[in-house]
Parts: sequence; C-alpha cells; structure tokens
Amino acid sequence: MTTAEQQYSADKIQVLKGLEAVRKRPAMYIGDTSTRGMHHLIYEVVDNSIDEAMAGFCDYIEVILNEDGSVTVRDEGRGIPVDQHPTEKKSALEVVMTVLHAGGKFDRATYKVSGGLHGVGVSVVNALSEWCWVEVRRSKKLFKQEYQFGIPQTPVREIGSTRRRNGTITCFKPDTSIFNNTRFSFTAVCERLRELAFLNKKLQIKAVDNRTPDQKREIEFCYTGGIAEFVEYIDENRNSIQNKPIYIEKEREGVPVEIALQYNDSYSESIFTFANNINTIEGGTHLIGFKTALTRTLNNYAIRNNLYKNSGFSLSGEDVREGLTAVVSIKVAEPQFEGQTKTKLGNSEVKGIVESVLGESLNEYLEEHPPIAKRIIEKCQTAARARDAARKAKELTRRKSALDSGTLPGKLADCSINDPEHCELYLVEGDSAGGSAKQGRDRRFQAILPLRGKILNVEKASLDRILTNEEIRTIIFAVGIGVAGLDGELEMNKLRYNKIIIMTDADIDGAHIRTLLLTFFFRQMQPLVRLGHIYIAQPPLYRIKKGKEEHYAYDDDERNNILHRLNGASGVAINRYKGLGEMNPDQLWATTMDPAKRTLKRITLEDVAAADRMFTILMGDSVENRRAFIEENAKYVQNLDV
Repeated sequence: MTTAEQQYSADKIQVLKGLEAVRKRPAMYIGDTSTRGMHHLIYEVVDNSIDEAMAGFCDYIEVILNEDGSVTVRDEGRGIPVDQHPTEKKSALEVVMTVLHAGGKFDRATYKVSGGLHGVGVSVVNALSEWCWVEVRRSKKLFKQEYQFGIPQTPVREIGSTRRRNGTITCFKPDTSIFNNTRFSFTAVCERLRELAFLNKKLQIKAVDNRTPDQKREIEFCYTGGIAEFVEYIDENRNSIQNKPIYIEKEREGVPVEIALQYNDSYSESIFTFANNINTIEGGTHLIGFKTALTRTLNNYAIRNNLYKNSGFSLSGEDVREGLTAVVSIKVAEPQFEGQTKTKLGNSEVKGIVESVLGESLNEYLEEHPPIAKRIIEKCQTAARARDAARKAKELTRRKSALDSGTLPGKLADCSINDPEHCELYLVEGDSAGGSAKQGRDRRFQAILPLRGKILNVEKASLDRILTNEEIRTIIFAVGIGVAGLDGELEMNKLRYNKIIIMTDADIDGAHIRTLLLTFFFRQMQPLVRLGHIYIAQPPLYRIKKGKEEHYAYDDDERNNILHRLNGASGVAINRYKGLGEMNPDQLWATTMDPAKRTLKRITLEDVAAADRMFTILMGDSVENRRAFIEENAKYVQNLDV
C-alpha cells in the first residue's frame, strides 16, 4: 500500500448524523451565510404557514422580530402533528424539526400544492439556530419542544390546554457562529410578507418589530384584490392607460391560473411570475405561455379591427410588452423547478395552460372594451416605431465602428486576458480619474472605461433615445451582451467581463452617477444584476498621515479610530478626498483596485418588484412621489455630503 493510500483510509470517511451536514455546509441549503441567507430562515418557516393557507386551513400569520435577535412566526393553521410517527417511533413534530426531507409536502392528500417541495426547510432553520422552540395547538391542547443547535432538549410534551384555534408557533435565534450579521431587516421582511399577501388574497399577515421597545412597529398586509392590487402597487408611481388592471382567474387541467396586467406610459417592461408563491425570477414555461398569448392576441385583435395602417404589419413581443406591468401566478401540484434555487419553472404542460387561459380571456376583454383596446394597440405601435428607430441607430453605430479601430469603443482601455471569468471592467467617473485608473490598474485583467459626466436617465427615455446616447452606447458595446427590448434575450454567453465595477467620486454627483448606471443596468441588462456581476467600488474618504505612517479611512468612524490609535490629531495630516482624480495611480491601486486590499459592494437583487417600484419612484416622472419618499426617509440618512 502506498503512502497516499495509507493516508486516505476508512477513518477519513466522515458520517454526519442528523442535522450535522447542514451545520457543516449551510450554504448548500440556504444559498449563503450572508444577511440574505439569514433572512431565508424566516421565509422557510413562513412558507410552511403559507402552505397551510393554500390548503385552505390558515387565514392569519404573524412574524415578530424580538428584542433578543430571535424571530417568532405564528400561524392559525392545523398545527404540526404531535402523535408518534409510525416508522421513526417519535413525535411527528420532532421528526419535522430534526430530520431532513421529512414533511407533509410529498403527500398529495395533505397538500394539493406547496412551495416547500424538498422537506428541508424548517429542519434547516432549526439546525442553523442557537436555540429554537415550537409550540403546537391541536385539539384544545398545547404541546412544546425545545432545541439547541438542532438537537432536542426534551421530548415533545403536553404543557397545558387552550381555547384558541389550532396553529403553530416557531421561535428561533440564528447562530452567530454561522451568520456574518444576525440583524434582520424589517423592511426586507415586510417586502416578502407583502408579496405573499398579494399572492394569497384575503390572507392576513402581520409584521411586528419589537427590537426597540419605545419604537415598536406593526404593519398588516391583507389584499382582497390579490395580484390585481399587486399590479396597482407596482404601478402606483406611473400613469396607467387603464382605469384598473385586467384580472383573470381560471383553473384549467387542475392548475389554478391568476393573471393581472396593466399598461402605463413608461418605457420599461415589468413582468413578475410565480409558481406556488415562489418568485420564478428566471421565468419558465408559464412566462413563455404568457408572452406567446399576449403577442398573438393583440395582433389578431388589431388585424380583425383594421387598426394597422400598413397591411402585413405585425407587432413583435418587445413591442407589446413595453410599458406593461403584469403578474402571473400559478399553482401546480408537482412543479418542476430548475435547480435547488427554484427560479425557473420547467413543467411543459403549463405553457399551453397559461397560453389558452390568457388568450381566451384577454380576447374577451378587448372585444368588450374597444376604447381601451385601441389605446393599448396605439401604445404598442408607438413602441414599435421607437424600436425601429433604435435598430437603425444601432446599425449606424456598428457601421461607424467598423470604419474605426474595431467594434470596441476607442476610449476603452481593455485588458489583455481573453477569459471573461477573470476579467473586470471599471466604469470610472471622468477622464482625470480614468487616467489614474488606467495607469494604476493591472493591465492583465482590469479594463477601464472613463465616462464623461452623467449618463441619460433611462427610466424616462425611449429605446431610440437610449441608443443615441454616446456614453450608454460605449457601455453596451464594451459589455457585449446586447440590450433589452432590442436584442430579445440578452446573450449572456457573450459577456466580456465577470465583474462590472462602478467607480465614482464619494460625493453627491458621484452618488447620482451610480444611481443612473444602476438604473440602466436594472432596466436594460437586468440579468447582470440578478447574477451578481455588478459591483460598487469603495474608494477611501480620508488619507491620514503622521510621519512616515499612512492610513486610509473609508468612513468617519474608521477615521476616528485611526486618529485614536495615533494618539490624537497632533502632527497628523488629514486629506478628505472629494474625487478619485485627487489620487495618484499608486494610491488608487492600493486603496480601491488591488483585489487583495480593496472593498467591493456586490449589487444583489432579492425583490425584483420592490426594486422596480423604487426605481420608478426615484428616477421616474412623479416629482410629488419622489418628494414624499425623501421626506419620509430623510430621518434615516446618516452621512450626507453637502
């Protein structure tokens, strides 16, 4: 036996028992151990309560953020069974809380549809908590069990009687040794609960924040209009061309289908799809069916009613979706999701179901509402003309580029490596900072694209205007994947850089440029945001020097800590950087561009609907709504560059 064989022997094979595997590799079960993954714990518990609601046994859910950092989720469902499991020989409650792939979701008689298909949810929450307890109300009796790090501390026991309705209370505290930050965001929790309330009409959900006793917050969500109200909420800051959304609710082949859609005067497309309350952000067969039926139905109606001036004219899919806000929600008994992330639905039968439901119902609506139908068709034709102009602008630009030095913009200082996985593109504010960045970068993998001033606000611009903006055109060509609304599906396989890093000055103008760029990426290249390719560079605010010692501070607290370590301000020189151009190339590399030392903020997209609504408020036409938002949130601003 060789030395290598001796080193790799049977005693090296680990057998992880119970929930040990979850604690060993938590990211395999909840995605990551960041704030995002920690919030996922709440949603896993809430999803069990939502499944009870979808089954018709629950009409009230409450989520409480407690002062000690724990979370309590209470529902008025049937209550988790507590009797002995026939094969595990212990209480079903303990099985649910401590055994992976255990639950009622595999039995079609128990849950017709559900979101938690893998049976790992609540047991994973238990495994990743310092402590957890569950209280069950069933048949006028109270039962309870406590756990530490997923391990039961006592058997399930009866602790009393109750006159309250059946239900379950789960309370847990995330393990601080696993999660980087254990402070929950009340805003993020509320966004998810609001979404669930929209998707389950008439279900009452309450969110409570008890962490600051003298500033207790309570918000209740309950929507009798369901996803029709969801569309109105998303479009609250836009001008709609209909009085109220078109709402469709039908069941076909055992699949309940809900669709709500409304046109507005914006230039963006906002379609949100859900399967069993799961936000399928990558779409799937239900989205394909929706798009196909929408395009065909509008074209057929326009042709039948002679609304096209030119014979043979036809609206494209992009034309009919400009200025559209829609929510598609289906419930499937056995959904087939692509991957554990559940972001794309794969059931082939769903395409035809959604297509037929929308086609029939939308056609009826158009025939019954000819004035609205005419306005919708006119809106789509306007979009088609703008798209044609944009296409011509893009072709003209391509011809110009071919006459120059290749298709890449001339001011782009590209990197030498061809493998996109190892390449990064810096979008830099101004030629001065761009010059420093070009000199200070690592030319092998870092490309620099200086931007002159503020780019166009794409929230308020048609596609043809967007493509005639020089700064935006250079970004589009540099990135390489195309642009939404013109090139159909973006060609992610042509992405030239794995990281696209926005590097602007640490002042109000820099913040405005960052917001304009983020608006562009969200509206025109959203997959880049969703897949985590967009980053914000964090240049230092201060350079602190005492003798030969030199330090950089990225905020006021860090500056004060450095001054304290240097024994006060005596003999200390402090420079406040107003712009990146004030740094020489070596300083810019050392503080902001060196992968070994720099700090990058990755832009993630957790709630697309909430982000959509926020971009409309901040970057849209409604000055009143923007002012109201600023007045409401000004008290939360900590650092404002004046």
